[in-house]
Amino acid sequence: MQLSFRGWGLKNKYKMKKKVVLAFSGGLDTSFCCIHLTKDRDLEVHSVVVNTGGFSEEELKEIEARAYALGVTSHAAVDETENYYNDSIKYLIFGNVLKNATYPLSVSAERVCQATAIANYVKKIGADYVAHGSTGAGNDQVRFDMIFNILIPNVEIITPIRDLKLSREAEIEYLAKHGVVYTAEKAKYSINKGLWGTSVGGAETLTSHQTLPESAWPTQVTETEAKKVELTFEKGELVAVDGEKLEPVRAIQKLQAIAAPFGVGRDIHVGDTIIGIKGRVGFEAAGPMVIIKAHHALEKHTLTKWQLSWKENLSSFYGNWLHEGQFHDPIMRDMEAFLSSTQSTVNGKVFVELLPYRFHIVGIESANDLMSNKFGSYGEMNNAWSGEDVKGFSKIFGNQVMIWHKVNSGE
Repeated sequence: MQLSFRGWGLKNKYKMKKKVVLAFSGGLDTSFCCIHLTKDRDLEVHSVVVNTGGFSEEELKEIEARAYALGVTSHAAVDETENYYNDSIKYLIFGNVLKNATYPLSVSAERVCQATAIANYVKKIGADYVAHGSTGAGNDQVRFDMIFNILIPNVEIITPIRDLKLSREAEIEYLAKHGVVYTAEKAKYSINKGLWGTSVGGAETLTSHQTLPESAWPTQVTETEAKKVELTFEKGELVAVDGEKLEPVRAIQKLQAIAAPFGVGRDIHVGDTIIGIKGRVGFEAAGPMVIIKAHHALEKHTLTKWQLSWKENLSSFYGNWLHEGQFHDPIMRDMEAFLSSTQSTVNGKVFVELLPYRFHIVGIESANDLMSNKFGSYGEMNNAWSGEDVKGFSKIFGNQVMIWHKVNSGE
């Protein structure tokens, strides 16, 4: 009986240590969370990194080694790159989405994908808690919390950085006390890399007047001569670069590798956060910016004016709602169905010229090009109507406005 009791007691002791899944990147905030959750909260930490196209195999191995060095019980790497493209990026391309006419939602869309994958991992291992390293001053805290509340409503959310109101200096000091060296210089810039671009935040982006120094950009400018690139789209998706047929994810990655050394796709986005304050963030998105502009140019040739008009309206809302983390709202599926429907004729080649710090669209070639000289050439010649047709159309087209002016002119 005594041995049985001891065995039960030992087993019960291990059961008392509850599991927490930590969204882990290996950066300052999540490194702090690792030690805090194991040492201060006495939890069994299971870290997970969600790769959305931003990590190489070598980087993933380094993150895993760091996680175990910080004391996690287990670590997992979940590759969501294909899902990220199919569930979000594809529709951002279809919609030519640029928030505030500037930002391709590089991190916004990525966080939604990551939060969803983490919630699924929590279910998979049966964790009691889920934790993330968001601060209390940004968008990510809302995106993560909201998606966790939607998908795993019975799992408690732990947010050490936000709850303890920690500065980066306080985190560095805490890590040092636990034997982890993390220099202030290393923590100077917060960089988030994914398939759809890289965000860069630092002291400069906390001001309204400073820009990021050249050294802060992840990819340095090494190309100095102009280069022409040919992009092929089928039903709105990028399927070839310079004639090489590729799956869309690989096509994006190839174009990114070609365009990034030119320094194109860099900017600083100023926008409204979900929590109501204004914010600035730098971003490097050479591939995404070239793709969006090329895709939009092709659409101008292959879609009607009302398709373009309604797309612009819906795409703006789609981008804003995705930015605010509302990916799981069913209205998003409705808008995706519309966007997909518009892409059946968006086929052809787009010719792009890359130069240092800029690029421009040279032109397009498409079997679906509505700018056909069979029907007339703008400002030159028409083949489908006569001058008398235009006279009659002009009277009818302006008839209601003419009536309004006659009725209300007082004459």
